[in-house]
Amino acid sequence: MKARTRARALFSVTAAAALLAGPSTAPALAEQPAVPAPAPSVPVESPVAPAPTNGKTTVEGSDIQQREYWLDDYGVREAWKSATGKGVKIAVIDTGVDGSHQDLTGSVGEGTDVSGKGAANGQEGLGEEPEHGTLVASLAAGHGHGDGSSDGPGKQQGIMGVAPEAEILPVSLWLGDEQAGVRDVNQQIPDAVRWAVDHGADVVNMSVGSNSTAWPESWDSAFAYAEEKGVLVVAAAGNRGSGLTQVGAPATIPGVLSVGGVDRKGVASWDSSSQGISIAVAGPSEDMVGAMPDDGYAEWSGTSATVPLVSGAAALIKQKYPDLTGAQIAQRIVKTAHDAGQKGKDPFYGYGILDVRAAVADDVQTTDENPLGSVRHWIEQNRPHTASPSPSATASSAEGDTVQVTQEATPPAARKPLNETGALPVVILVSFAMVVTGLTVAAILHIRRISR
Repeated sequence: MKARTRARALFSVTAAAALLAGPSTAPALAEQPAVPAPAPSVPVESPVAPAPTNGKTTVEGSDIQQREYWLDDYGVREAWKSATGKGVKIAVIDTGVDGSHQDLTGSVGEGTDVSGKGAANGQEGLGEEPEHGTLVASLAAGHGHGDGSSDGPGKQQGIMGVAPEAEILPVSLWLGDEQAGVRDVNQQIPDAVRWAVDHGADVVNMSVGSNSTAWPESWDSAFAYAEEKGVLVVAAAGNRGSGLTQVGAPATIPGVLSVGGVDRKGVASWDSSSQGISIAVAGPSEDMVGAMPDDGYAEWSGTSATVPLVSGAAALIKQKYPDLTGAQIAQRIVKTAHDAGQKGKDPFYGYGILDVRAAVADDVQTTDENPLGSVRHWIEQNRPHTASPSPSATASSAEGDTVQVTQEATPPAARKPLNETGALPVVILVSFAMVVTGLTVAAILHIRRISR
């Protein structure tokens, strides 16, 4: 099931698997399998420079920043006049991050592994797409390499992330093909979120998704914990090119900032995005570039690449306004987005297209209310037999020892409408006729009694 130029993915949540919401220049949707099954999801590399021939070889990246059109088109360089992400931590919950990459050295902190298969520091690439986490991290906080820049932060060569002075906390997952010793994804995900919150993450980047709008109950308390601690979770809407026609969890969880994708013209991307009422904001998802392990670079596409741009913007906001909660950071992002598509919020662009400069620099009134909703309130209303999660939910260990696994939530089953065969109008008319006849007969009898 490998695509010719990039890879795709579709993993079933009901099978306790998740997918990388990454690159998606897939052929036609008709080529997707009838039954969801694990498949690669993130780029088969299309290197910007020659691939290394052996070992860890530096790859020339002098023109990479010229390919990062979003740095200018989305106001990132302007935003750097106000903030660069310094002192802010972004947790990248993904397939591991190569912290030795020349554009990430010194920016990747001590992370963890929750899969049971990876390195203890979260810096080993895992699963079918081991490069995915490095690609994501580079767009969030890459600082380039080589000579220093004369007109902004970072270096002149290599990838520049939106928040080049932020710190990355890598949390490695194993997604995709099942192997002995790999923990269930419904344990991995909540452990990863709790670990990130407990280790000081201000923003949690989740460039992962699923083909189900529902999520397992085992995730509830972890996302409620992040909400309670004021940590913003940013997640991918998914891609039609990867088989996702609508937004899936975790991007459907209330309070999570769900990110859609647009093309170079600012139009909702077909292959490299999805649709759904939970989308909050849209950003570039086509013609993207990112850092590959071993100092490489690759072209890619998909909302996996958009999410770290939004996470980076959130980090800039957090640096400039350190007292803002995750909900208030989300407010700045959605309130400054440029309306697109149908007027107001819509299922393709959410509140609009990301404007990093405006989100960081404009005057925006914020309140305590999260425009994205509250997972805690959702739990109280929709899990009536489950106790509300405590703000002091048990933190996960570095190895991810949590064993909280409960029944998976499932959406209501579809039902055929009553009048699908056209019988309903006939039934109504006959019933009405019988009522009228009965009333008429009763009236006639009553009149006869009176006349006597």
